[in-house]
Amino acid sequence: MCTTCGCAGDGQVLYTDPATGKQMAISSGGRPRAPAAVATGNLSYVRYEPRAHDHSHSQPTALPHAHALAHLQASSMASNAAVHSHRHDSGNDAIAALSIDRPSHTIALEQQILAKNQALAELNRAWFTTHSILALNLMSSPGSGKTTLLERTIRDIGGELSIQVIEGDQATLRDAERIRATGARVIQINTGTGCHLEADMLQRGLEQLQPPRGSLVMIENVGNLVCPALFDLGERAKVVILSVTEGEDKPIKYPHMFRASEVMLLNKIDLLPHLQYDIERCIACAREVNPDIKVLRVSATTGEGMDAWYAWLRSQAAP
Repeated sequence: MCTTCGCAGDGQVLYTDPATGKQMAISSGGRPRAPAAVATGNLSYVRYEPRAHDHSHSQPTALPHAHALAHLQASSMASNAAVHSHRHDSGNDAIAALSIDRPSHTIALEQQILAKNQALAELNRAWFTTHSILALNLMSSPGSGKTTLLERTIRDIGGELSIQVIEGDQATLRDAERIRATGARVIQINTGTGCHLEADMLQRGLEQLQPPRGSLVMIENVGNLVCPALFDLGERAKVVILSVTEGEDKPIKYPHMFRASEVMLLNKIDLLPHLQYDIERCIACAREVNPDIKVLRVSATTGEGMDAWYAWLRSQAAP
């Protein structure tokens, strides 16, 4: 569950391999509902311990470190109990609890969840590094053209770079089927009521995806300009896609997304002749919140500007 936004409170996450039709459903509590339906691989991490884990193992562990996750969950429960470990007998006391105790309880719980996610993200990052895999987290609002951009990228340079895809959506396999039609290997993650991917979701997706050493893993996050930026997945870089059909001031309205991103792809520039859109103002807004952000003007439909995107991908994938 995400206490940052309250999503996925009672839902489940569904993992689907479109190539085989195999599925695995995981409850929000993290327990497999149909483990026999999926043949997971034996991906292993090099030995890598998060700070919260204070003992070692003699053998490599499955991806991610399941024991570390349990340890973190236990720590989170203990912390939460310490924050709110008393009861109130009177109505007035209950009101006082809401006005005084609840904010600190919420903040502590949010910090624990983000800390657990960060620890798992570091495990993912270590695994990517060990296997020379470039992982990119693609984020945007719905309808910006993420999937179209991915399709064109795969078709244009998929023969040069081994591109594997993790698709994130609340429901349907539509985007995964579109990616599969390009010939790329893809796993669909349906988050149910969740509005973003998290590090443990990516780990389970990687177990099914089995990306080869030296490949490029594109993670298409759930369409949302808020929460995806808050959750590290272990990626090498975050890339935000913004279309010219959105407002020029989106970067200053949603600053954390653009501050967290290394690259902004300003998509659908082929539509500019038909719009009243100040592209320079949009870029200025992006650099107001992130002076170092790299801005590339592209059209995934016509291919305009895509060579600059491909050049950046090659530079990041280079050993």
